[in-house]
Amino acid sequence: MILMRFTFTILLFLALSGAHAQQHQADSVVSGERLKDELLALRADVDNIQLNLGRSERHFKAGIAVATLGYSVTIAGGLMLGRKRDDLGKALLLAGGVTGITGTFLMVDAFKFLGRAARKRRS
Repeated sequence: MILMRFTFTILLFLALSGAHAQQHQADSVVSGERLKDELLALRADVDNIQLNLGRSERHFKAGIAVATLGYSVTIAGGLMLGRKRDDLGKALLLAGGVTGITGTFLMVDAFKFLGRAARKRRS
């Protein structure tokens, strides 16, 4: 009688643990797929951020170059004021100022790519 109860208890335990193992294995497959999907989504986010950083860097460098050139021309024009070439100095002041402001706008505009990466939210 004790041996039968012991055998019955062992069989019941094995049956329940087998069912639990099958459920756990099914959950592991689902979790593995979910993990794979999350990793792919994360990789896509990283790729998007790197793309936006690259664009931002190019635009920012172009803005620095244009602004530096423009403000250098402005300085040269200012140095020419009050001398023989006063009209040229005024023209250089105007052209350099416009070019410098354009370069500054390009630098500020470069940050829109960073904002695009930051605003993207996962659903």
